[in-house]
Amino acid sequence: MRHTLPIAPQFYVTAPQPCPYLEGRMERKLFTSLQGENAERLNNSLSQQGFRRSQNVLYRPSCAECAACLSARIDVARFKPSKSQRRTARRNSGLERRATSPWATEDQYDLFRRYLDARHAQGGMADMDVFEFAAMVEETPIRSRVIEYTDADELIAVSLTDVLEDGLSMVYSFYAPDRPQFSLGTHMILDHIKIARNAKLPYVYLGYWVPGSQKMGYKANFSGLEVYIGGEWKQMADPEKFAVETHPLSTDPIAEQVANIHLPDRRPTRP
Repeated sequence: MRHTLPIAPQFYVTAPQPCPYLEGRMERKLFTSLQGENAERLNNSLSQQGFRRSQNVLYRPSCAECAACLSARIDVARFKPSKSQRRTARRNSGLERRATSPWATEDQYDLFRRYLDARHAQGGMADMDVFEFAAMVEETPIRSRVIEYTDADELIAVSLTDVLEDGLSMVYSFYAPDRPQFSLGTHMILDHIKIARNAKLPYVYLGYWVPGSQKMGYKANFSGLEVYIGGEWKQMADPEKFAVETHPLSTDPIAEQVANIHLPDRRPTRP
């Protein structure tokens, strides 16, 4: 009888670079490749441990002197919309939603460029061309969808969304920057909560929430929010208690971080 030892994913660390969220700090990421027949299981497992997907890579902040970035998700059962969020839902009730396979289009890229130029002109994605955009959308080894929102056939918002075993993960979203009164970013999150509830999925993963970062502050406006701290998900009762200075200025050694990652069973699934 032949026995094959499972091959564990290899983890790597990026070189430090300026943090895009907190001025004067340096960011570093722990990452691994997402590929092969076990990609779906690995993505599900690591997403539940604070990792995020970018194309065929899973990553998590692993900064040497900061632990401010917290993976955030909404507990769908505990979510209750605020008055402002209910108004946003009513204001956008006429929008049409369409879920498609992860395939990039020219309309999407045009909207993406308008969004970046207006809101993130100095960000790390500012120079992304149409081919890199297509790779971001289409290079996915797991179950992904492009959720488009239109108003009278005009594309005004898009979310690249992964379907996990326990929820929806909003990988990247963008919207028409000339419609601030519609709060399209908030609307997409509200709509994903609705989709998850209808599909009986318990969570909507939002990416990272960073206390002290204006870019990420909106995520704390959603009730039912949980953040990943110390190896477990905890309810966020009061965002003010998560001020940047309350986070440790050191993190566990990389080897210890990797040792504490729980990996899925990588044996092939029998047909």
